[in-house]
Amino acid sequence: MLKSQFTGLLYGWVVIFGLILISSIGLALLLRFSTFKEPALSWVTLVIGLLSLFIGGLIAGMKGKTKGWLIGGVTGAGFTLFTFLVQYLGYQHGFSVEQSLHHAGFIGAALLGGIIGVNVTGEGKE
Repeated sequence: MLKSQFTGLLYGWVVIFGLILISSIGLALLLRFSTFKEPALSWVTLVIGLLSLFIGGLIAGMKGKTKGWLIGGVTGAGFTLFTFLVQYLGYQHGFSVEQSLHHAGFIGAALLGGIIGVNVTGEGKE
């Protein structure tokens, strides 16, 4: 059981980073070749982040099969930890209050995705 939960966690992280990478490339191209302006970018990136973490938590929950709240929460917390380490070690800045609130929302979205993912598969019921 622990192996399937760890596998689900890895799948969730890969999905999250893949979706974020693809959307970052798409947003960069959108900014470069359209009239899309930067003030709207913060809301778009927030929504993309929430959706990416929800989908990552959903995949993690589906693969993990049990304890979706835990798998989803750890998936979101792992993403937040990775982001914090890159920002702190790479740029010598911690999280601002706004970023902390965004990441709390990200963890919540991944947690909700994990809960739904376990219940979608229906295999975790004993």
